[in-house]
Amino acid sequence: MYKSIRQWFSPAPAIPQKSEKEIQTLYPKYRFRVLESTFIGYTVYYLTRNNFSPVSKEIGEALSYSKSEIGDILAVTAITYGIGKFFMGALSDRSNPKKFMAVGLFLTAILNFSFGFANHYWVHLFLWGANGLVQGMGWPPSGRSLGHWYSVGERGTTFAFWNIAHNIGGGLVGVVASHSAAKYGWQYAFFIPGFIALIEAYLVYKRLVDTPQSVGLPPIEVYRNDYPPEEKEDHEKELTTKQLIVEQVLLNKYIWLFAIINFFVYIIRYSLIDWGPTYLKETKGADILGGGYSTLILEFGGIGSTLLMGWVSDRLGGRRGMVSLLCIIPIFFAFVGIMVNPPGNIWIDYVLFGMIGLFIYPPVMLLGVAGMDFTSKKAVGTAAGFIGLFGSLGRTTQGKGLALLSTHYSWDVAIGAILVSTLIAIFLLIFSWNLRPRG
Repeated sequence: MYKSIRQWFSPAPAIPQKSEKEIQTLYPKYRFRVLESTFIGYTVYYLTRNNFSPVSKEIGEALSYSKSEIGDILAVTAITYGIGKFFMGALSDRSNPKKFMAVGLFLTAILNFSFGFANHYWVHLFLWGANGLVQGMGWPPSGRSLGHWYSVGERGTTFAFWNIAHNIGGGLVGVVASHSAAKYGWQYAFFIPGFIALIEAYLVYKRLVDTPQSVGLPPIEVYRNDYPPEEKEDHEKELTTKQLIVEQVLLNKYIWLFAIINFFVYIIRYSLIDWGPTYLKETKGADILGGGYSTLILEFGGIGSTLLMGWVSDRLGGRRGMVSLLCIIPIFFAFVGIMVNPPGNIWIDYVLFGMIGLFIYPPVMLLGVAGMDFTSKKAVGTAAGFIGLFGSLGRTTQGKGLALLSTHYSWDVAIGAILVSTLIAIFLLIFSWNLRPRG
């Protein structure tokens, strides 16, 4: 049974290479299909992952969950997502991405349906923890696919465009979840995204393809004559599990640096995703729809800047750390503004949410790209999973920590903790200022 499953997930084998004319015709088409399939697929993953936060206050009121219990659900999801992203990343590097990603979408749909039908705290805790695990099947196969179809010289720009799937999915989920809950009940914040995920699972399976060689095309490095540093001869060499995890990740000092920075960047990012709607409802007088729109503003604020900063990082020779540092600094002042803005001026909070979204998403994207820059394309999923694991630990810390601080002290103390995390991220990014893949 296990052997059959493993064989089914195995990477698609290479087939004889097509003629030069066919290569020039087919390569752009397949590149678009890969970008389109992973983009829409990952957008839908967000609909079934971040749909809890916009309605968490309403779930708590309906089922008598305390803020601490809501924080536990957020925390366990972040933990399992981090674990899932790391281990699923290692598995995805040795799997066919279209099968891997499609199965993950199918499983998260089933878990969303189950969560909507359940009404017991421990069942919800288990189901959302399991959802975190299967959510780890989204980013790694996307990274593997893009790493095989887009070369190192265009990586920043390509991933900048692809990365706005985070913003579109993360923004739409606030609107979809809050409107579904307001019109039909909180359960539909999970039923409707689950149904969308089932449809997208089928589409990903039909549209996404594995490596260029699996459809008779040469490797991307050959097609564009753009090779990673010191990797021209062995860029297609498959790696063992030990090489993937130990040599490419655990013994890679650059991956560790980006992972630790990502811990604090995720505290910043998810503080407003997980607790922003609740914060605005409790301190600024927002209603359920207003809380949902705050997430939309936050996420959509990062679309233009992510595209621009990815392109800028390519023009600067891949200095992802430099660009990330320059983006993080304004976020500190935006959080100060949120803290001092009195009730009655919620439009100011929306502007500041948008400002944070504008500047937080370029580092979120660039840290993942930086990890790819300093490892083999055959270890993209593993490296991204490791960096993502630290990000999820950061989300876990803020998920539970902000619940405790806001409950036992105040929201001002909670925001103060976010400000400290922002300063630490700024300090650590200084060490990445001059790092570049070609340096």
